[in-house]
Order: sequence, then structure tokens, then C-alpha cells
Amino acid sequence: MAEPRTTAVRPQVSRRREVSHTSARSLLMTVLGEFALPRGTPVWTSMLVDVLGFLGVEEKSARQALARSAAEGWIVSERLGRRVRWSLTPPGRRLLTEAAERVYTFGRDVPAWDGRWLILLISVPEAKRDLRHRLRTQLTWSGFGSPVAGVWISADLARQSEADRILAELGLTTQALSFVAAYGEIGEQDAMVAQSWDLTELEERYERFIGRFAALRPSGGRATLRAQTELVHEWRRFPFLDPRLPAELLPTGWCGAEAADLFHHKHVDWRPDAQHYWDVLLDAEETG
Repeated sequence: MAEPRTTAVRPQVSRRREVSHTSARSLLMTVLGEFALPRGTPVWTSMLVDVLGFLGVEEKSARQALARSAAEGWIVSERLGRRVRWSLTPPGRRLLTEAAERVYTFGRDVPAWDGRWLILLISVPEAKRDLRHRLRTQLTWSGFGSPVAGVWISADLARQSEADRILAELGLTTQALSFVAAYGEIGEQDAMVAQSWDLTELEERYERFIGRFAALRPSGGRATLRAQTELVHEWRRFPFLDPRLPAELLPTGWCGAEAADLFHHKHVDWRPDAQHYWDVLLDAEETG
């Protein structure tokens, strides 16, 4: 059993400073995915600006986030008199549906491991730096780690199909080889894991997540909607950061499972009040 956790007192900072490091567009997509997507109904500009406002986003930034999301094809506007409301486009719905599936299921189950590794050998010329960067980004998001240049590994053999898709999209299929094998007797498997993933940084992120939300008890609809949005917004990063390694490969006292339990319990507990308050805001906009 892990030792009792002590949480340091967080310094008091203004919301303006805290949100200055957060993309207003990213927060907008979290709001749309959590509240607009399940309903499939348009949302007025004024309501979205107000909701982003009590999440710490200034009105100008909120309106820019709407414009940028529309330019990228995720949302579309409709003018009714002097007012404008927004709906998700088909690509926007697909994007947020896939994101919701990843976010809401992440951390629930840890697959059993048979000790075998999926190994990719990929040759990309040094001169093609942009291609190398795109490959690294996509494989990292898919949970692969790289112990040495040109070699990528995963403890989840099911990720081979995802790797194949990434390589095909980047035009690298003919420049890659794949193997499935157990670790040999030369060197240490733990050292390979440490070279492939920065688990220390990841665990520190999990600890900050736990420290921020474990003791949070929002009171009232507005506070709960804000807490729920921030909970999902913070958690949505972890599926792209955590390779979901088997327990045998993780450091002693790993807190990822604790963070996952916290997210899923808080999300269930806060959801009714947060969703109800969203409906209250919708009704007020429609009748106001």
C-alpha cells in the first residue's frame, strides 16, 4: 500500500495568470465536448463567452477561439437577427466523440502483459527533420517510447495496427520493420524503460492533478460546471502522455491508478450538477 500522501498548499495566483498558459481554443473544445456534444443543440455566442469567462478566458480571447475553431472546420455559425449561435460540424462531432471515448475510458483497465514487446525499426534521413518530428509526435501520442534513435517500443502488441496507420500516413511503411519479442539477457529491462519514457515527469503531473482535485468540493451549479470542465481539461492530456505500461514496469508506488480513480469518481459525482447548470444557462439564453 502506498504511503499517505501529503499535499503542499498551492500558492494563490490570479485566474488571469493561470489561464494565460492555457489555450482558449482548447478550453472551448473541452466545453463543447463535455456539454454541447451530448445535446446536439446550438449554443449562443453570449453563453459560450460567459462560460469561458468564469473559466478565466477574457471575452476577446473567447471570441477569437470561436473564430479559429470555425476556420478549422470544427464549428459553424448561424445568425438569427442580431444574435449568433454555434453548432458542431460533422468533423467536429467526430473529433470530440473520439476524444470523449479516449478521455472517459482512459485509466479504467490495465491490460495483462505476457512479457513481449512490439519493436519498430524506422529509418528517416536526418535531413527530413519535419518528417522525423511528425513521426516522433504521433508515435509518442500512441504510447511508444524510443530507447535509442530509430527504435520504438511498446508493451502493448495491439498498437501495431495504429503504428501501421501512422507509418502509412507519413509514407514510411517501406522504411520500417516490426518485431515482437521478449527482452533478452543483456542489459537491464528497467534501464530500457527509463531511456524510453520520462516516468518521473509523468508521475509529477499525476501528483499535481491529485493535489489540485482531490480536496476540491465545488458548491453550486456554476462552481461545479467550472470544476467539471477543468477536471476534464486537465485529464484529457494524460492519454497522450501516459504509455500505459504494465504494473511490472512501473516505479514502486506509482500514482497513475490513483489519479485515474480520482478522475472517474469526480466526473461521475459532479456531472449531474454541472450538466443541470448548463441546461439552466441554455434556458436563460433561449428565453432571455
